[in-house]
Amino acid sequence: FDSLPPAHYKETMSTILVWIQQSETKLSVPQVVVAEYDIMEQRLREFKALQSSLQEQQKGLNYLSTTVEDMSRKAPAEVSQRYQSEIEVVLGRWKKLSAQLVEHCQKLEELMTKLQRFQNDTKTLKKWMAEVDVFLKEEWPALGDSEALEKQLEQC
Repeated sequence: FDSLPPAHYKETMSTILVWIQQSETKLSVPQVVVAEYDIMEQRLREFKALQSSLQEQQKGLNYLSTTVEDMSRKAPAEVSQRYQSEIEVVLGRWKKLSAQLVEHCQKLEELMTKLQRFQNDTKTLKKWMAEVDVFLKEEWPALGDSEALEKQLEQC
């Protein structure tokens, strides 16, 4: 019985696997093109919350790794190998999930910066177009008024 994992190991493994599955599902939601800053901000908050949750689950993962190491010293080779394989799969999924999460956050932050810049540029362009529209609707000076014509030429 010394070579078998404690009940807490199985509970922790189950909890970690459920958490990984839920997180993978959240990250696998197809990325849609979003042009609304508020929605992008909300999505970023969700990713940040997932990162915090990842940190909270780290303790459980460390416990699993330590328990498997302890068991590998006491257990027969076939039992040890089975649990070693199991933890390696979990660690692989964990690392992949962690990397995807970082990548999604960085990409979203970049896109939010680009969107903000685009919105600012659009606002500036609209203001300029409104000014040009006012200018174009101004009354043209009389043909003989060379001073007014020169001033309008400069404005153009």
